[in-house]
Amino acid sequence: MRVAITLAYDGTSYLGSQIQRETNNTIFGQLQKVFSQLGIDEKAIASGRTDKGVHATGQVCHVNLPEFWSDVKKFKKVLNEMLPSSIIIKQINIVNDNFHARYSAKRRIYRYIIKEAPSNPFENNFVTFLSSLDFTEVEMNIKLFIGEHDFRQFMKTGSNVKTTTRIIYKAFAYQYNGYIILNFEGNGYLRSQIRLMVGALLQLNEIQIKEQLNCEKKHKIKPASSNGLYLAKIKY
Repeated sequence: MRVAITLAYDGTSYLGSQIQRETNNTIFGQLQKVFSQLGIDEKAIASGRTDKGVHATGQVCHVNLPEFWSDVKKFKKVLNEMLPSSIIIKQINIVNDNFHARYSAKRRIYRYIIKEAPSNPFENNFVTFLSSLDFTEVEMNIKLFIGEHDFRQFMKTGSNVKTTTRIIYKAFAYQYNGYIILNFEGNGYLRSQIRLMVGALLQLNEIQIKEQLNCEKKHKIKPASSNGLYLAKIKY
C-alpha cells in the first residue's frame, strides 16, 4: 500500500533533508531510522531536497507500507511519538501505486521570510534579519523571475542536471505582521536557486538582475541565509 506523507520540520539542526551515508542527522535519515524500528524496509521518496538549515511546512514523500501498517491513522500517531519534536507528520493519505512524490509534482511553493529589525534569539533560526530593505524595489524586481528562464547563473556550482531551464509561475512579495514574505511558485528549482534569487533581490538592482537572468553577465551574489527559507507546499 502506497501512502503520501506530508511533513513539516525545523531544519536548523539537520544537515539537509536527503539521506546521507555518513550520518542519520538529516530529515529523512531520522524518518528512515523510525521506519526501520517499525519494520518498514522501503525507502521514503521525497518531492525534493532541502539544504542544511532550510525548513518545511509542506514537504511530501511517498513510501510503500507493509500490510501490518494498513491503519494509517495509527501509523501517523506512532510516527509522531517516535520522531524528534523538530519533525511533525501532518497528514498521511493512501494513494495510487503510480503516485510519485517527486515526478508527480506539478508545482513547488517556497517562501522566504525577512524581518527589517535587530535580530533576537527567539527568531534567529527562522527569519533573516536585515537592518534595512527597500521593499518597493524588492516587490518590483521579484516579478522579473516570472516565466521560463535559463537559471544556470542562479545555481550552486557542482550541480549535475540535464537542463537548467525552469518555469516560475508566480513570484511576489508582501508584508505581513511586520515580516516581509517572498513567495515563489515553480515547476522545479536548481540547487540553491531560491537562495541565490533572494540574494540577487537583496544585493542587485533591476538591470543587474536582468543581465544575470538573461545570462548576459554574471554578478557576484552571496546566497541568502538558509534559515529564512521554507518549502511551503507541493501541488499535484
